[in-house]
Amino acid sequence: MSGETQTSTWPLPKFYFSAQLGGTVTATFQEVTGLDTEATPAATMPGSRKVGNVTLHKGLFANDTALWDWFNQIKLNTIARKTVVINLLDETGAPKRVWTLDNAWPTKITGTDLKSEGNEVAVESVDIAYETMVISAP
Repeated sequence: MSGETQTSTWPLPKFYFSAQLGGTVTATFQEVTGLDTEATPAATMPGSRKVGNVTLHKGLFANDTALWDWFNQIKLNTIARKTVVINLLDETGAPKRVWTLDNAWPTKITGTDLKSEGNEVAVESVDIAYETMVISAP
């Protein structure tokens, strides 16, 4: 009917998000996977929690070496840990769900595959390990 306002709440789209690496680098990623955590059941109660790695995929830009620079900071018994923040955004760009990965570090970087007959964008990915994940809804 005309004049009615829609009051339904809709799920957030999953394609509008941002990621910050250490509060200084905001990178544009095309995909984030692995934002999960689980509790291992013990005999009569919930057991310890465990987390997996998060994988970020992004387009490869000519002068963008932030991921490689971070990975190259890994030295013998020294890891440059950062806080990684992934924001799921609404249509105005405001964060509506936030995943904060504490004490995160890169464990693997995968460069793009190369094909002379293709016309796809070059994509690299980084696997990030972390100690804890905090999920919030600001």
